[in-house]
Amino acid sequence: METGNKVTITVETVVNVPVGEVWKYWTEPQHITKWSFASEDWHAPKAENDLRAGGSFLTRMEAKDGSFGFDFGGVYDEVKTNELISYTLGDGRKVRIDFISQENGTKIIEAFEAESTNPVEMQEAGWQAFLGNFKKYSEASNEE
Repeated sequence: METGNKVTITVETVVNVPVGEVWKYWTEPQHITKWSFASEDWHAPKAENDLRAGGSFLTRMEAKDGSFGFDFGGVYDEVKTNELISYTLGDGRKVRIDFISQENGTKIIEAFEAESTNPVEMQEAGWQAFLGNFKKYSEASNEE
């Protein structure tokens, strides 16, 4: 077990969609599978979500060419509809996501404890890419 100071990384975006719709796109499995990956050569073929304190979630992420895949999951610590989600990942790291309603949309601020395998900059870029995919998906979906 590693000891020492944990590094917290924060990424954010503003989505031009009302917070109620953002919440739906972020939390419903049929939407999660459409955006929960960092690049176009990946996909999320499966998502499960029991959105409540003590509930768990799991998203299967895989390279489209089948070369690699992993399960991303954890247990919710706190859920406040349209406002906040916090959870603990399977490896014990903490994540907090704030949804802030704004005049022209929703600001999403996601703070997570870095893992020790990959450089902080790489982790930040990866999580920011997820947010970028979410923004793109939710704004396109909201126009339909």
